[in-house]
Amino acid sequence: MSNEWWRGAVIYQIYPRSFQDDNGDGIGDLPGITRRLDHVANLGADAIWLSPIFTSPMADMGYDVANYRDIDPLFGTLADFDALVTRAHALGLKVIIDQVISHSSDKHPWFQDAKKGGAKKDWYVWADPKEDGAPPNNWLSVFGGSSWEYAPENRQYYLHNFLIEQPDLNMHNPAVQDELLDVLRFWLERGVDGFRLDTVNYYFHDAQLRDNPAMAPDGGRWPPVNTYDMQDHEYDKNRPENLTFLKRMRSLLDEYDDRCLIGEVGDAPHRALAIMEAYTKGTDRLHMAYSFDMLGPAFTPDHYRTIIEGFFKNAPDGWPSWSFSNHDVERHVTRWANYGTQDDIAKLAISMLASFQGTIGLYQGEELGLTETTLEYHELTDPPGLRFWPENKGRDGCRTPMVWDQSADAGFTSGTPWLPVKAPQAARAVSLQDGADSVLAHYRAVLAFRKTTAALQSGTTEFLSLEAPLMAFKRITSTQTVTCVFNLSAQTQSLPAPDGAVFGPSRAATLADGMLTLGPNGVAWMT
Repeated sequence: MSNEWWRGAVIYQIYPRSFQDDNGDGIGDLPGITRRLDHVANLGADAIWLSPIFTSPMADMGYDVANYRDIDPLFGTLADFDALVTRAHALGLKVIIDQVISHSSDKHPWFQDAKKGGAKKDWYVWADPKEDGAPPNNWLSVFGGSSWEYAPENRQYYLHNFLIEQPDLNMHNPAVQDELLDVLRFWLERGVDGFRLDTVNYYFHDAQLRDNPAMAPDGGRWPPVNTYDMQDHEYDKNRPENLTFLKRMRSLLDEYDDRCLIGEVGDAPHRALAIMEAYTKGTDRLHMAYSFDMLGPAFTPDHYRTIIEGFFKNAPDGWPSWSFSNHDVERHVTRWANYGTQDDIAKLAISMLASFQGTIGLYQGEELGLTETTLEYHELTDPPGLRFWPENKGRDGCRTPMVWDQSADAGFTSGTPWLPVKAPQAARAVSLQDGADSVLAHYRAVLAFRKTTAALQSGTTEFLSLEAPLMAFKRITSTQTVTCVFNLSAQTQSLPAPDGAVFGPSRAATLADGMLTLGPNGVAWMT
């Protein structure tokens, strides 16, 4: 691929705890991932993204880092990581790793020193209590309650946008920025091809600690389960200082060949798209932004058109990364179950995603059509689920182990899996999807088609005006135009046929007498 290999690439997300356990402790590990990389390469991915593998007490399953330059023993060693990179590169796969640098673990030596008032005190965000002992302002944690925790050692509060065990780093301190850039350099020198930057819009807070305004009520979901959603987060994240630090990171990566920065941008709809645009504009910020806009329940042609057209209109030199599922949200086959059968939705989803302009992300198991696993309360490990059950069942349901074959626990482990492998998921194991009509076969066919169809990788997008549930757009290059037509419903739909013939891995599509007919969740590519 070119030195912009990331542009239009297919990135396969691996959740290390749940991909493959090779040492029998019930938790996935790096040797297991390395052994299973052929599956990812055969699928047609260009890169893997590893969720955090660093030393961690696992209060938030690795998103609380206690040592940024080592591998947690649960997953293996630095030597295991080097072996994984070597094998991935041999298979033609790039390696992207999560970097969680908006906050650390409270067990990190930096924070242990800060709590004692040591040299690292100003590496975190501290503030005095109000006269009545209340927190410094009204900021709320994503995981519930105030985002301030009182530390009696310092007689002050410290900021944590997530768990109490995840204190926020003070990015206003140049020494913190320098140290985190050195962390990135450490992994670049080990051969990683890029970073997925967790919570990239949380890096800076308002130095004046101003209160957040209230969010305008959403009548369909008000009040929300989590009070965090009742604030418009103007001051605890999304700060303009972020752009300067992004430029420092980009300057570092530009010292190396063919590396990329992907920023995770999660925010309310009225902010998210603008942040994506700002963070990817020009050539001195992120290479691309990872969007949350397609990770929710919305499943309409207007929704996708608004997002895609909005991004490229406002950030014509920026680049997006779209996904339908990841380790934080309910699997999309379950979210969109009302619109078709399990197999049909899975096949329609990859057909749509692979046709969108941008880089695309796949989450392990979606290529099998996996649904969300139904768990009992006693089986949970995820803090939000434990706190907000049953209104919010947490994220464990999308994190259950990958299913490989018909052996015990679907071939994931010889021990007891950290989350259970249940029958509905095991029934869709890789070894059971050899048929030409399987979800896995369709994923492989669609990704191969995307890779050999220039318009789908690099063409611009021009939407056609059709009534829902039909969605259609053209992908256009100087030498090729492909019209992509999708039926986002379980009912057969017909429309006047666009110019051209149906080709590629189209499904449930019939062209006759000037009409194109799409069966339930049908797909047609035409040229």
